[in-house]
Amino acid sequence: MGDCESVAPQLEGEENLVAAAKHIVRALGSNKNLTKDVKKILADLGSQLSTMATIDDEGVEGLKSGIEEHLSVVEEKIMSWETDESMIWDSGPDEAFEYLSAVDEARKLIQGLENRCLNGEDEKELLRRAHDVLQLAMQRLEEEFKYLLVQHRQPFEPEHMSFRSNEDDGVDVGSMVSFGDESFEESARRDSVSRTSEECIIDLVHPDVIHDLKCIANSMFMSNYDHECRQAYVIVRKDALDECLFDLEIEKFSIEDVLKMEWGTLNSKIKRWVRAMKVFVRRYLASEKWLCDQIFSELGLANFVCFVEAAKAPMLQLLNFAEAISIGPHQPEKLVRFLDMYEVLADLLLDIDALFPDEAGSSVKVEYHEVLKRLADSVRATLVEFKNAVATNTSTNPFAGGGIHHLTRYVMNYLRLLVDYKDTLNLLLKNDRSVPVLLSPDSSPSTEDESTSNDFSGGVSAMTLHLQSLTSILEANLHEKSKLYRDASLQHFFLMNNIHYMAQKVKNSELRVIFGDKWIRKHNWKFQQHAMDYERATWSTILSFLKDESNSSNSSISRTLLKERLRSFYVAFEEVYRTQTAWLIPDVQLREDLRISTSLKVIQAYRTFVGRQMYHIGEKHIRYSAEEMQDYLLDLFEGSQKSLHNPHRR
Repeated sequence: MGDCESVAPQLEGEENLVAAAKHIVRALGSNKNLTKDVKKILADLGSQLSTMATIDDEGVEGLKSGIEEHLSVVEEKIMSWETDESMIWDSGPDEAFEYLSAVDEARKLIQGLENRCLNGEDEKELLRRAHDVLQLAMQRLEEEFKYLLVQHRQPFEPEHMSFRSNEDDGVDVGSMVSFGDESFEESARRDSVSRTSEECIIDLVHPDVIHDLKCIANSMFMSNYDHECRQAYVIVRKDALDECLFDLEIEKFSIEDVLKMEWGTLNSKIKRWVRAMKVFVRRYLASEKWLCDQIFSELGLANFVCFVEAAKAPMLQLLNFAEAISIGPHQPEKLVRFLDMYEVLADLLLDIDALFPDEAGSSVKVEYHEVLKRLADSVRATLVEFKNAVATNTSTNPFAGGGIHHLTRYVMNYLRLLVDYKDTLNLLLKNDRSVPVLLSPDSSPSTEDESTSNDFSGGVSAMTLHLQSLTSILEANLHEKSKLYRDASLQHFFLMNNIHYMAQKVKNSELRVIFGDKWIRKHNWKFQQHAMDYERATWSTILSFLKDESNSSNSSISRTLLKERLRSFYVAFEEVYRTQTAWLIPDVQLREDLRISTSLKVIQAYRTFVGRQMYHIGEKHIRYSAEEMQDYLLDLFEGSQKSLHNPHRR
């Protein structure tokens, strides 16, 4: 009994042929016009057909007996493993082949029996037994299938990806007021993962068992147990994908959990998510798709369905985290992280569309596109919040020493970071009316100039307009902060420091490409103007004491006046020294330049006055030599208050 599938149809065909012939003989025999010879031939033919029918009935009985015998052999082979706790595929390829052959025979027996017209109870009982045997075999194959997938799973090791070491490296930007550490610009740089390491297909299951898995899958699908096979695959591989996320140190958080996180913790979670997202999609999911293709390639859309069902939950877990981030508050310190998340999702968009095409993967793809859109909205909204935060940052007390304000450092270092995202920002800000580009003309003295420089008819990127708008807002705020100083010279000193810092930050960084040389020249002129205004406000009154306006230099009145003017000069100079040694110019070159400029004016006027009036004033009234005064001027702007004490002079 070899092939039941071919024997059963053959016998059925013969039965039908005999029945048709007997019908023809009866029809012809009823014709009265036939000769005796013809009638005799028909009678002999009818007798032979009756004999054939009897023989066929005996063949059918023999076939039933043969099917039952064949089924018993198959049943014995399959049942022999029901009491064996070992795994078939651990017993060697011969045992596995024999078991699959027995399963194949059981399936063919069922097909043969189902193709017959089952009238007798014996035949129905044979079919029931065959189905029971096949069901037991399918349950065993499902176990073997899962066992091979689990036992021969290859470990996933994210090479060169030290995630945990970055747990505490997040930048807690803090508030605008408190932040003043320039290390922000270095530590907040985004992480990078080489695309080469991302796009490497790996064997998630050992290649030696792929053929066995494929054979089991084919057998289960041919036996109409495709649902059970797919379900077994999805259960095992979903666990593997969850373990991959664990290896990448991605935790499962609810939206509420994310919204409650402190920024320092959330910042590090986002950085880890960005790195993990690339590796998971380009390396792990691509490898998972390859595994599905190898096992189910001959089974229609099964490979695609299995992949989607296994990958859906882990992907939605990753997307849920991004969604939670997007619906949270849009604080300025989050802008860079929003951009990181947007860029990685945008970069993986084609990969996702390829991995989850058509209807089966639509839920993942639709959610992916929606989260990408929400992050884009978050970037734009955060830029608005950032501008508002800069514009509304207020101070109740003047900034000590007239140095570079924390807000200035924060904003300019922030803008430096945004240069890394210029392509993305240009894309997101293009034709976006939700973010105001320019201030109103009455916002500050500097706004009109900025408005003119930004009012281009074309050729200026959206990012350029927005960043220049931010610097205009910053300058307007600095002008307001300068008014907190009662001393006019300190107002100009403060603005000189801060605008110089802005200009240098642009000139010596990638911002130069964004802002252009025209912007730099304009701001160089601005801080130089404030430097001249500082000198004028500080020294013009003091140096006026050194002007000799007496027409009768020999008179005692004129000598007294000269001495009084010199004394007043010394008092004013010592007050400037005491006050302005506490003022600070952080930039070494700017400090040196202002000292030299001040020294040239003051020392020249002092030396000229003393040289002309020494005879009339008397040496004992000269407290300091020109060289001493020049040395004292070199003490200015160090940020440490000092007082003049000259024991040699009265």
